[in-house]
Amino acid sequence: MIDAGSSATYEPGTVTAFVAAQFYLVCLEDGGFLAMSGKCTHLGCAVPWDKDQQKFICPCHASEFDISGNVLSSPAPRALDLFEVTIVNKNILVNTGKRLERTRFKAGQPVFPEIVKNRNKQ
Repeated sequence: MIDAGSSATYEPGTVTAFVAAQFYLVCLEDGGFLAMSGKCTHLGCAVPWDKDQQKFICPCHASEFDISGNVLSSPAPRALDLFEVTIVNKNILVNTGKRLERTRFKAGQPVFPEIVKNRNKQ
């Protein structure tokens, strides 16, 4: 379990690398969080985030992924894998032992802090 700190410290639309744990914590524009694997789904190469181009670009075979992990350019066959995210009292915990393979981004995948959940219900 990786403690990624308070959800309040992350700005919407940002990507933060957790290099040692090999994942990126993404705070989407709507305030939801995704913990995405830093490994390409093609052959497992490390995939860096390119802040200027606003996408993940694999240096091995040029696969590209958007901020939610969807494939923009192959040969990657599917979206970047996710790790389980839990938010307790605004504190983000990432379980790197629970990997979720997925074909693409779906609306139910991001995890929201309580404050955002309550705002969305109004």
